[in-house]
Amino acid sequence: MNQNQAEQLQAERKKSENAFDITQYEHVPRRYYGRIFFATVIVIALAGLARAFANGQIEWAYIGQFLTSEAILWGLLNTIVMSILAMILGVVIGVITAIMRMSANPILRYVAIIYTWLFRGTPLILQLLLWFNLALIFPVIGIPGVFQLDTVTLMTPFVAALLGLSINQGAYTAEVVRAGLLSVDTGQYEAAKSIGMPRLQALRRVILPQAMRVIIPPVGNEFISMVKMTSLASVIQYSELLHNAQNIYYANARVMELLIVAGIWYLAVVTVLSFGQSRLELRFARGAGKRS
Repeated sequence: MNQNQAEQLQAERKKSENAFDITQYEHVPRRYYGRIFFATVIVIALAGLARAFANGQIEWAYIGQFLTSEAILWGLLNTIVMSILAMILGVVIGVITAIMRMSANPILRYVAIIYTWLFRGTPLILQLLLWFNLALIFPVIGIPGVFQLDTVTLMTPFVAALLGLSINQGAYTAEVVRAGLLSVDTGQYEAAKSIGMPRLQALRRVILPQAMRVIIPPVGNEFISMVKMTSLASVIQYSELLHNAQNIYYANARVMELLIVAGIWYLAVVTVLSFGQSRLELRFARGAGKRS
């Protein structure tokens, strides 16, 4: 190889090395045009919404006035009480139904399937109206010759709302609990069976505690939804938060003000419940190796 060829080879090698040298390039930041466009649209929309509320026919002083009025606070209390009671009954019904659904007894299994199908397949507001008007089908409830009660007297708005909400909730909770039970490894069932545990005892002592990690998040969401679903009980004259707000704005025609008051209280209750749900999820997630 002569000197010219060596120099040419060295020049080509240097040129090749320079081609892979990224220090010679200028760093240009990426342009997020789509992100900027959508952010601008959202800001404009929010500004327009705020302007509409500010310039609308809303007397903001009334919101502060009725936020702590006696009728609104009583409605809030009734909403919370109904949510807690209906959710407790719904969870109890749901656990029983889930166990029946997984039973080897075909009668229990099909009863659970039909119950879930029926109450998940019909609107909640329809179920509330049916319970409230139950006297049209059963004028008297009781045991003949022992005791009997007039259904009209028994089926108050509170009782009708409690039955409608809890039984409807039980159908949804049953599927949540069943999914949680199915998430537990079958080896746990076999281990409990091998040490002589009856099926129900194994469910209570071994399976359910492990399934709670899967069950708690959706049940917490259902509880939050229950707070809002109690507003449907206003159609049967149960004095919950929305019903009392409606009674007030029927009298003073301050519709938007009272609806905003109800919305503020719903958001406050849901915020507290969401925080409690997150803490409960962390508690049951201990030992799972993953936290959200």
